[in-house]
Amino acid sequence: MALFDNSNIKLDVLKKRAFNYRWAEVPDGVIPLTAADPDYPVAPEIQEAMMDYVKDGYFSYTPKLGYPEFRDSISKALMERKGEEIDSNLILPIDSAARGMYVIAQTVLRQGDEMIVFDPVDYLFRESCLAAGGKVVLFPAKLKDGYIDLSELENYITPKTRMIGLCNPHNPYGVVYRPEDLEHIMSLCEKYNLYIMNDEIWSDIVFPEEPFRSIYSLGSKRCRRVMSVFGFSKSFGIAGLRAGCVYTTDEKLFEEIVENSDVMSTAGGIASISQIAGTACMSKCYYWVDAFLEHLKKNRDYAVDRLNQMPMIKAYRPHATYLLYVDIRAFGMKSEEFTDYMKEKVKLAVVSGGEKFFGSGSEGYIRICFATSHEILEEGLNRLEKGIDMLIREKNLEK
Repeated sequence: MALFDNSNIKLDVLKKRAFNYRWAEVPDGVIPLTAADPDYPVAPEIQEAMMDYVKDGYFSYTPKLGYPEFRDSISKALMERKGEEIDSNLILPIDSAARGMYVIAQTVLRQGDEMIVFDPVDYLFRESCLAAGGKVVLFPAKLKDGYIDLSELENYITPKTRMIGLCNPHNPYGVVYRPEDLEHIMSLCEKYNLYIMNDEIWSDIVFPEEPFRSIYSLGSKRCRRVMSVFGFSKSFGIAGLRAGCVYTTDEKLFEEIVENSDVMSTAGGIASISQIAGTACMSKCYYWVDAFLEHLKKNRDYAVDRLNQMPMIKAYRPHATYLLYVDIRAFGMKSEEFTDYMKEKVKLAVVSGGEKFFGSGSEGYIRICFATSHEILEEGLNRLEKGIDMLIREKNLEK
């Protein structure tokens, strides 16, 4: 049986354990193509590593900065997979990439400092800034020729600007940044003495047509004011283990990150079992990610082609992620109104655009996750097509 066959998905388990808008939270019979979380069980090496650890019966405190072998495995994988030269001593394991974003914001921002947040982008950029007492300045991130147009970015920098949020690859667009894009962002940060919150949680899920380029490709010396987060939920499916890391190339900045993380007081930190799983991810399971990518590319191409044959909607073909950003503006409906209709009428759950998740710039769009089997994806798209036909008839719209 292939790793990503439909028969490998355990719906009975997902309906009990998969929360955050997924199988365990939707009414019976609803297909959730929602939160960015795979429907497949994790690689067997992760399961085996965790079981080997558990069987000894000890769950003692861990080193405050994390297991050395975990930090080493992250450092090695960052170099081998992305060409990022990061000293393992400057990597802090933490309880999720999301928590890492909050720590970075707390480290850099003071009351009233401004952070430039792209609109649309994942809501955690906005929320981490606000939690630190910062002010969010939204930069309208529009696509031009398939990439984010950064030509107006400098106009959003003020004397109060302290940091720029970089989501690379970008969620929800699924776009990677070109070398000239990264150079432009870095040059602005150098010119105005700004920090960069660099979210690379999607950097493993990149399709072959467009390679991933990290901000670190500009050289480690230029990245001393970059603070990065990475996680294991998107690539390896261990979201419930709350495993992530923060890293930088500057020792002083790393010390400040550690201080703000509360790991030294043991009020913060990452669980031992999560580090065991994370080490297995980094050192043994990239073969699984590569196979997953092959499966995801087939799903992506099928879904984009299907969606673009449906009336009144348009789907972008992402460079990265297992998410589709779909334009529904032709219906003249709020995103949430559209998603509520699909859930009620055809039993399909997808994520709505709008302020809550991605910013006001995503109003009139929906996001669809395709990290599932071809069969489940096909049925979900069948339901979407049926729902669109129903909407067109009800509203008496022209196809």
